[in-house]
Amino acid sequence: MTHQELIVKLKAIVSPYVQDEAAFANLNEDTDFVKDLKINSANLVDIILDIEDEFDIRLENEDMEKMLDVKSAMEIVNTKLNS
Repeated sequence: MTHQELIVKLKAIVSPYVQDEAAFANLNEDTDFVKDLKINSANLVDIILDIEDEFDIRLENEDMEKMLDVKSAMEIVNTKLNS
């Protein structure tokens, strides 16, 4: 999966939970889910579950704790897909 394809998929996954549409429109690798998109912690759990379903992977607690921005989410998904 290419870098751009992964960003597109992640954008679709987080879209329903975004509270800051302007930040979402400018989503990039440095976008923070909580600080920039104003996603609350309960919705972060939903995003994690959606990512697991979309990519057919299993995320461990330490993965979830690190998944705070787009870049870390991409790195974790790529690591899981390639292992």
